[in-house]
Amino acid sequence: MFAVIMAGGKGSRFWPRSRNRLPKHLLDIYGDRTLIQETVERVLPLVGRENILVITSIQHAEELRKQLPKIPETNIFVEPLGRNTAPCIGVAALMVKRLTEDDVMIVLPSDHIVKNVHEFRRVVEVAAKMATQGDYLITIGITPTGPETGYGYIKMGTVMTIIDDEPIFSVEAMIEKPSIERARVLIKEGGYYWNSGMFVWRVSTIMRAIERYLPRLYEGLAHLERNRKAWKDIEILTEVYRRFPNISIDYGVMEKAENILLLRGNFGWSDVGSWDALYQISERDENGIVTRDVKKLIAINARNCYAYSPQKLVSFVDVEDLIVVDTDDALLVCRRGFSQDVRKVVETLELEGESDFL
Repeated sequence: MFAVIMAGGKGSRFWPRSRNRLPKHLLDIYGDRTLIQETVERVLPLVGRENILVITSIQHAEELRKQLPKIPETNIFVEPLGRNTAPCIGVAALMVKRLTEDDVMIVLPSDHIVKNVHEFRRVVEVAAKMATQGDYLITIGITPTGPETGYGYIKMGTVMTIIDDEPIFSVEAMIEKPSIERARVLIKEGGYYWNSGMFVWRVSTIMRAIERYLPRLYEGLAHLERNRKAWKDIEILTEVYRRFPNISIDYGVMEKAENILLLRGNFGWSDVGSWDALYQISERDENGIVTRDVKKLIAINARNCYAYSPQKLVSFVDVEDLIVVDTDDALLVCRRGFSQDVRKVVETLELEGESDFL
């Protein structure tokens, strides 16, 4: 069994802490370790360090290697271009195939938080057992807490089987990131789970699915598999990547496939997609205030705020529902409930050519 950790993305919603050179998964925004370090520790007892593969970008490879010194150098694959999750997963499948022909792959984002690690491992082990029994694409669904638009939705079907007292369900539909109106309808209807972006399948299963639903990607992967030189020649690899479609595994495969199964993941999951999400899962004081690496805090008649400020004193006076993030060269002040819009700051900086702040 192998664990594939996808370590890409900009994490623009965590600006000003997250930057192009140091995105969310390389930050210690929750706990003592960075998010990717936490992800590795979560799967380590399941597969061992030799069977952990990390797919990352040129921009982040050096820092990632520093943070994961015990992961073998050959297990870290650096993509020359970002082409979304379908090509990333396809290349990882080839890496596993070269080592074992046809083994189980656990596919994980690098920047999620899981509070109940023991339960996470139990669910993943059940999924892996199911993956060995047939041609299944297994996804782990999260019970929704509201009509979020940042997640895909999975319509749960009937119980297909039970393994280790865990029911495994068929999937009636996969709906990728609906509008807020449709999300409200889905929540009201019931029977839907959030798509966590965590998958379990055999190499042969995902390769057959890519061949059927993403033939252009499959053709590129087949060329890469035949041409061993391409793996070490950046020019050849870049040319292969340019021909890959830029598409997620959700749009490219999961929305179309019929052999999807669902396990429910009740293990304290969060994709921490914004400062608001981080506030919600963090420990608060009696006034609802969350502090992270704050040099000193003075709060007078203040409630429900978040502060990050390693170098400066923060004082909240007669305010509530604020997010304050202070770094060496930038300060963010945001009203809670609107932190998704922080990415618009990044977009503005990009348009204005302010690369020093990105």
